[in-house]
Amino acid sequence: MVYYLIICRSLTYAQRTAQVLERVGISGSVQRSPKLISKEGCGYCVRIPERRLTDALTVLRREGMAPKQVFLQTAEGEYSEVKP
Repeated sequence: MVYYLIICRSLTYAQRTAQVLERVGISGSVQRSPKLISKEGCGYCVRIPERRLTDALTVLRREGMAPKQVFLQTAEGEYSEVKP
């Protein structure tokens, strides 16, 4: 399955991001950012299903929580940055 990873600046910010998304019906899971994409050591991200990215970005921007970075995670476990 394909997912998007919304990279956050801290664990607290990732938790807040997941809560904002959950309130509008977008389920996301908070997890450590994979080392392949984490530039600052131990980052955190919120993983959401592929089909919900547009809605998630709209909600986050409206709430003043624009993501730091967004990555596509393929079914093969590869990552590529997406410009939101």
